[in-house]
Amino acid sequence: MTDLVTWVELGDSLAAIGGAAYARHAHPAAYWSTVGLPLSVVRLLASYSSTMDACGLTVEPSRWRALAVRATTRREVRPVPPRRGVIRPTTTGLRMRLRLVPGQEPADVAASAERLQHAWGVHAVHVRDVKPGVVELRLVGFDVLRKVRMPRRLDGGSLRIPVALREDATAFVRDYRAVPHELVLGATLSGKSMYLRNLLTGLAAQPVALVGIDCKRGVELAPFAPRLSALATDPDQAAELLPALVKEMEDRYDLIKARQGVAPGTPEELITSDVWGLPEDERPAPIVLFIDEVAELFLVATRKEEERRDEMVTQLIRLAQLGRAAGIYLEVCGQRFGSELGKGATMLRAQLTGRVCHRVNDDASAKMALGDIAPEAVGAACAIAAELPGLAVVGDSSGGWSRIRTPYLSLADAAATCRATADLAPDVPALHRFRPYVPPMPVEASGPVATARPVTE
Repeated sequence: MTDLVTWVELGDSLAAIGGAAYARHAHPAAYWSTVGLPLSVVRLLASYSSTMDACGLTVEPSRWRALAVRATTRREVRPVPPRRGVIRPTTTGLRMRLRLVPGQEPADVAASAERLQHAWGVHAVHVRDVKPGVVELRLVGFDVLRKVRMPRRLDGGSLRIPVALREDATAFVRDYRAVPHELVLGATLSGKSMYLRNLLTGLAAQPVALVGIDCKRGVELAPFAPRLSALATDPDQAAELLPALVKEMEDRYDLIKARQGVAPGTPEELITSDVWGLPEDERPAPIVLFIDEVAELFLVATRKEEERRDEMVTQLIRLAQLGRAAGIYLEVCGQRFGSELGKGATMLRAQLTGRVCHRVNDDASAKMALGDIAPEAVGAACAIAAELPGLAVVGDSSGGWSRIRTPYLSLADAAATCRATADLAPDVPALHRFRPYVPPMPVEASGPVATARPVTE
């Protein structure tokens, strides 16, 4: 009987271990909440001081502190680590604030992030500045980019679209007011279209005019035609659409100038330099221009096409340089984007502040996207595996960068969202003649149709 109980207890232990191992692989969020979180908290609390000392994040105590310790406890005076705040558990990890000791800077903590990751048994540690002297450690318990689940609380708003998930489990928000123009690069099947799809559906729910240039005969943007205010499906149509956008931009500048020509006694809040300072009833709707496969606008075969290319590139550069104040924003997508495309390519790229680089086929493509703003991110972009579509490296002009991954969104669901929000498309008279044709949806009969019969006497 004793042997049977022993075998049952051993079987229960093995089953528990096997179940935990399976949950860690198949359901990492559930494993973290039940097993990983308590273990990491215990490790952190038990080894905080020694870990900080081993990472070189401690300093010698002040003279008064050393005298007080010797006078009250008569024990050895130890180096002082950063003061730890309250540990806040989350569904994906932990958050904790540290008050730096004199002589430290946030870069010291960021340099030890990988050591802290292994010491506390978590997937990654990210450091963020909160205020002078205080940093926040965001401990991520598992790889949140393997199976993307967007946070429940999303910081959206006007022209702010939560489009992907960062590696620190926060949402990557595409903010057009802060970063007006963006370049999105990626090889075939890298997830570039999925990023564009999520961005389009997010904007579709806002009163924003969506304009598309898809020189692949519209195969990428045509499904969203019910919500688009204009669509060009070949270079010839694009050559007609871009001047109309430039003319709309100039008209908006005339509107801003008219507002600036106010009387001397006008309050300061009524004086503006962009469309967002105009009264709401006078403010024109923002316009977001999506260009899929931008290289098609640059490629030419004849002298006539070369002249058309130069005109279109000039108009794109004008939109990139002056469009922000007029409420016109660019989202430029392609597989490569460099000087080999032709005159004006690098000048246009310099105006695209935001950079998103998916998996690319060579190092040069990654350098085109990130080399001029975040050189350290080039290696991370080249290391993206083909088995992880949607994974990308995003950089900004400040030199910062991070990994993101876009959640899956089917084309059918995205097209349905655009059909449902078609009535939100603002009226932009300059784009009326470029509005794509949308065939009417077939109406299904709700019941059997009765057959007419002649009236008999």
